[in-house]
Amino acid sequence: MNANEEKVLRENIRQMIRFIKQKKASQTQLDEQKLRGIIQKLIEVEELKEALPDDKPTPNKSTGINVLEDLLKKIIPQLEIDFRQLTTSDEQRKSFRAHIINAVVNTLTPTAVNTQAGTGEAEIEELEEEVDIEIGAEDDEKFIDIRTDAEKAEEEEEEEADPKEEFGAGVEGADETGRNVAFQSFNKVEGPIIDAYELLSNDEDQELFYDYLIANLKLYFDKFEGELSTSVDEPTNQAYETAKEQEPMGGAEEGGEEELGLGALEENVIVWEI
Repeated sequence: MNANEEKVLRENIRQMIRFIKQKKASQTQLDEQKLRGIIQKLIEVEELKEALPDDKPTPNKSTGINVLEDLLKKIIPQLEIDFRQLTTSDEQRKSFRAHIINAVVNTLTPTAVNTQAGTGEAEIEELEEEVDIEIGAEDDEKFIDIRTDAEKAEEEEEEEADPKEEFGAGVEGADETGRNVAFQSFNKVEGPIIDAYELLSNDEDQELFYDYLIANLKLYFDKFEGELSTSVDEPTNQAYETAKEQEPMGGAEEGGEEELGLGALEENVIVWEI
């Protein structure tokens, strides 16, 4: 091999080495880009998971609290809508919350008694059947009604009493508008409340459900009231307050600043020229 052939061979080897290095560098760069893309996708997935609500939250240790949590998600939005309608006075909202809580207590108390009574319901039904049998239809036919027409009409009116009055029993001196809105609102949430409570047969679950329901209703009403009562005071300073308190001066020339009582105030006003 002569010198020229050796030189050409060496040049070819150098070119192949450069080509191999460039190929490796390109492949490495491509691999790095792919790796960056994979990492970016993983980051986006994690960010999306954090942004989405937890569909499977960790349950509480108490079944009663779990059932109550599900119930609150159903009834609190409805109660909030109705509560926020009462904007004329605080008394309306106080009446609303008092009647709602009173209605919950009155509704769940007999439910709890019936649940604890167990087989007592069957005994009551048997007793009612015995009474019906003893009285009988023939005795009803023999009954002579000695009431006057006026007395009959009065008793019928008493029997057809306003359900809102019955709903408001036990809450004295409360605003009637708040009571009426609470009556309408409670009709929307009464069913879910009873259904949720009747799911529970364990005494501890029932007690926790009842106590925490009342407590949460009060806390949510406090929250709604706080949001409605929030007002922002306009910032001020001593210069403005002093100028505002200046009284108009008598005997000032017509058209003068003191005639309008604005002289001291205007001294503190910055006029921006455009």
